[in-house]
Amino acid sequence: MTGKASFDHVYVEPDPRPYFRTLRALDYHLPQLAKPYFAKLVAEYRAERGVAEPTVVDVGCSYGVNAALYRAEATMDQLYDHYAGTESAGLDRAGLVGRDRRLVRGGGRVRFVGLDVSRPALAYAREAGFVDEVVHADLERDEPTDAQRAVLAGADLVVSTGCVGYVTERTVGRLATLPARRPWMAHFVLRMFSYQPVAARLAELGYATSEVAGVFRQRRFASAEERERILDTLRANGVEPHELETAGWLCARLYLSRPTETEEPT
Repeated sequence: MTGKASFDHVYVEPDPRPYFRTLRALDYHLPQLAKPYFAKLVAEYRAERGVAEPTVVDVGCSYGVNAALYRAEATMDQLYDHYAGTESAGLDRAGLVGRDRRLVRGGGRVRFVGLDVSRPALAYAREAGFVDEVVHADLERDEPTDAQRAVLAGADLVVSTGCVGYVTERTVGRLATLPARRPWMAHFVLRMFSYQPVAARLAELGYATSEVAGVFRQRRFASAEERERILDTLRANGVEPHELETAGWLCARLYLSRPTETEEPT
């Protein structure tokens, strides 16, 4: 048990309005903080690998928020306003999908694949045009099907914002081995979780991992009780709480994992 509050209910709604209403109240902004790092990684991959339109697999993508931020050239505050306004409130799901499709501006020469266990969230992300393809799978539990393998084998980059710890080296290792050439990875990991098992598995596959300096705010704690539980979990795991955590923020670290220059997968 991590002590983290559960928001599972907002990930199974037919559209993202409950998600944004709930998380806005907690000042959830990690995807916004992740956006420039992901954009930089895409640009570096494009330049180094010569791939004009890289494919990004977003693990735990939910309603395609990371892709929406990138493709709509938006901020989290703009998305919060977009889904909380009176126009949004008066739309049915089909109307909201149509409005969101107009929000997307061409995609920025990136293909997005959403991977998640929530079928409703994936369906919305795909219909709204935030992601190009979706994979509804639990790779912690199951081997991917042939159809899922075919989609995930196209990955150039694998990213996530907060799901590592709930998914482990089992999922990440599978995603690393499906493409013909090892994908680059960037994972924002909540500080209550260790990235070491993931890094160790990736090292076996020819990766080197580095940690980006700094601590990234995910959201505010949902309650004083959650704050105390998370601080206790951090200390139990040998992690000294950061001043942001003691001030009321759930925080993450960023890890970059790339195949070494000599790595040539078979």
